[in-house]
Amino acid sequence: MHAVIRLKPKAERRLKAGHLWVYSNEVDTQATPLKTMPEGCQAIVEAANGKPLGVAVVSPKQLICARLFSRDIKTELNGSLIVHRLKVAAGGRDMWFDKPYYRLVYGDSDGLPGLVIDRFANVFVVQISTMAMELLKDDIVAALNKVFKAETIVMKNDGKLRQVEGLPEYVEIVQGALVDNMAMVEENGVPCWAPVIEGQKTGWFYDHRMNRAELQKVVKGKRVLDVFSYVGGWGIQAAAAGAAEVHCSDASAKALDFVELNAELNGVQDKVVTWEGDAFQCLRQLRDNRETFDVVVVDPPAFIPRRKDIKEGEQAYRRINQLAMRLLAKDGLLVSASCSMHLAEDSLQDIIRSVARETDRDATIVAQGHQGPDHPVLPAIPETRYLKSMFVRVLPTS
Repeated sequence: MHAVIRLKPKAERRLKAGHLWVYSNEVDTQATPLKTMPEGCQAIVEAANGKPLGVAVVSPKQLICARLFSRDIKTELNGSLIVHRLKVAAGGRDMWFDKPYYRLVYGDSDGLPGLVIDRFANVFVVQISTMAMELLKDDIVAALNKVFKAETIVMKNDGKLRQVEGLPEYVEIVQGALVDNMAMVEENGVPCWAPVIEGQKTGWFYDHRMNRAELQKVVKGKRVLDVFSYVGGWGIQAAAAGAAEVHCSDASAKALDFVELNAELNGVQDKVVTWEGDAFQCLRQLRDNRETFDVVVVDPPAFIPRRKDIKEGEQAYRRINQLAMRLLAKDGLLVSASCSMHLAEDSLQDIIRSVARETDRDATIVAQGHQGPDHPVLPAIPETRYLKSMFVRVLPTS
């Protein structure tokens, strides 16, 4: 039998409107003492009048203390439900992608809060960020085997989200094997090796897939700079699409080793150059060297990890975009991206506008992009829509 979380009066409005999260300050802790509830348990969420709203997994010590996974209070999050939701998630991805390389599970958006799974053909990389999902780890493995007959399953359970939940960090191959701790990925027709054990997050960032496909349309014969390149998602795809020369800049030597490996894999090693170092310093050095590029891609890590970082983070986005814009040729293309959920799209547009004026350029946004369909957005939860990119044509002031 599920435990019960009773909400304060009127606190049910967001949930009724489609939201799935319960905040700790919305709970009537006298009726339901939240802090005594077991970490990771499942509970029925009720309105103040006792009317059930759904069933949720519970993180009693967190600000987001409960996440609904079903409106049917008879539902239990177990192996059977995970199997069903994996099938539903895969069906949604297979509508868009003809090969099995995608984010298979995107947490709340796929009815599996606290779970992310990236698929690399028959290699599945799992990230668990809540105790509720940690308790179901064996069921997740069994479900992947039942639905997909997985060859290899990796638990990539490290990072800040687990620290916040007080969960131990570990990375392990729980089934099968990998070649040199890598998995092959194919995106927009371009194969690459992804460092799924030692790399960032799951080893690859599928979310910009559609935006990289747009870039491929316009890079033929161009000189391209890929800033914060990681393992070359943007840069290698640009080179494979016919770019004349591609420079990849990243602070990680290991990431740039993968850029070179992926360049060789695609036969474009002769036109790919790598720059190791801090992105801001690299751009200043390139400017001092009087380098110019037809296309500059700026896809940084989240400069605004928390709401309180907005002001400082916006300044970082402003500085990096200004440096990038100064490196563009007379008729250049700036691809400015952000994975910071707290950076509003209007704010990024305003940054582009002000940077253009500061550098005495005319900037026109010619295309915009967001996360791909394997990162589905819940309309009631704006936090599920975090990615944005702007393709900006930059010309001398006329």
